[in-house]
Amino acid sequence: CNQGSMARILSTLAVFAAVANVATALVAPVTPVHGHARAMVARPAVTSSVSMKIFDWKRRSDTYEEETDLRLHNLRPAPGSRKRKIRKGRGMGTGKGGSCGYGMRGQLSRSGRPTRPGFEGGQTPLYRRIPKLRGKPTGPGHTKTEYGLIKLDYLNAMEDNAEVTLEALQSAGAMTKVKQDLVKVVGGSEPLAKKGLVVKAHKFTASARAAITANGGECVELPPYPVSDKPKEE
Repeated sequence: CNQGSMARILSTLAVFAAVANVATALVAPVTPVHGHARAMVARPAVTSSVSMKIFDWKRRSDTYEEETDLRLHNLRPAPGSRKRKIRKGRGMGTGKGGSCGYGMRGQLSRSGRPTRPGFEGGQTPLYRRIPKLRGKPTGPGHTKTEYGLIKLDYLNAMEDNAEVTLEALQSAGAMTKVKQDLVKVVGGSEPLAKKGLVVKAHKFTASARAAITANGGECVELPPYPVSDKPKEE
């Protein structure tokens, strides 16, 4: 018994000595770094040809060597930009097992899509709350230009050879104010009786222009936006 126990002790000591020798070979000499001693551990020279990674998660703390020339073979996503998908129903330890995060009861826990797209539980949904823009779905609504109308009947309230504008018609009491910023001269129920009128408006219909010019008048089209009389600064 004593010989057997002694043999076991000696074999154990031999194993410890071998491990100590390997550790001594791997540990480099201690070198001081900024006043502190740090042991530089070298990698083992011989590595196994078989290697397997169980977890290969990319984190923001991971760093890569800077590539001087970007090619298709060295393109990689930024650390932390790509995450693994959430696997549901794979055990309670995952945090998404059992009911998979949908709860045990209620409408949202049922299989399939319980509600249609855009349904908000009965309240007025977003696509009904926002105003509707007519015309192009992705562009502005109305592209038609709206004009305030000036009929030829109103021009009979002015004197011959007078200058006719919207303000002049309002001062003569022939018109009231209009909502639109632009005005358009259109035909009326009564023929134009005044002669030599100089009518200023943003638009004229063909019939109104013909009636004004037939009586010796002139049609002056105004720009859609006010133009400053001041010269441009160079």
